Amino acid sequence: MGMMMNPHDTSFKLAFIGAGNMASALAAGLIGKRCGGSDVLAIDIYPPALESWAQQGVQIANEPSPALAKQRIWVFAVKPQVMKETVLACKPYLQADTLVISVAAGIPATALAEWLGEPGEPYKRVIRCMPNTPAFIGCGITGLMALEQVDESDKTIAQQLLKSVGEVVWVEDDAAIDAVTAVSGSGPAYVFLFIEALIKAGIEQGLSPEQARQLSLATLHGATQLATLSPEEPSVLRERVTSKGGTTAAALNVLNEGGFASLVQQAVEAAKVRAGELAKEFS
Repeated sequence: MGMMMNPHDTSFKLAFIGAGNMASALAAGLIGKRCGGSDVLAIDIYPPALESWAQQGVQIANEPSPALAKQRIWVFAVKPQVMKETVLACKPYLQADTLVISVAAGIPATALAEWLGEPGEPYKRVIRCMPNTPAFIGCGITGLMALEQVDESDKTIAQQLLKSVGEVVWVEDDAAIDAVTAVSGSGPAYVFLFIEALIKAGIEQGLSPEQARQLSLATLHGATQLATLSPEEPSVLRERVTSKGGTTAAALNVLNEGGFASLVQQAVEAAKVRAGELAKEFS
């Protein structure tokens, strides 16, 4: 059983601080598989957010309380604007072995470590993650980074937690998480924009909206699956579809002349820059 927890972890004793969409997606992937509802504490100031949690037998609360001290793993899933005040409200209940995992965008792990620690002595057990919205259907991809002092067993816990909603990629530091944010965190929106454009183009060429939608979505899904399963690079797969002087070549010429690749690179760069700005703003 390679996936078993360490002996000292009898179960995933989890607290979700912020019980919105991403926390719900993670919990859905874990409760019943890795832990029972009663092992989980969900905290949110917005009572309706907690209704579905209560139905799963989860402990619920509207603010941090001593119950938090009993939960070995804290998952912060609040908006970046309220992250600092939320962390400080939870800090009195922090234990020496509490593992802190943040899925809040734009907040560096180093900032969390400072807020949770004492002056000159940052808290060491912090892991920062950047999931994306396909996590809601178990098809996410999450970038993770850990502070240097985090041990392997804690990394394993974070990995199992995030693997419950998709794939995981470990990166080195906060700057690399900004790059993850730009590629995969924001990335679904780039894909949705491309799908919108393809559907619109299909309609302009005389297809019904239903036909254009079905053709566009199935094409994206199929091409992505082919690229995932094929040993060949995407460039090779692209060349195979493109016969000289054919229809695909005519289309690709337009995209290339319009600077498609460089436009995508500029977009990702802009997202990464903004991620760095947000980090400064909120921490």
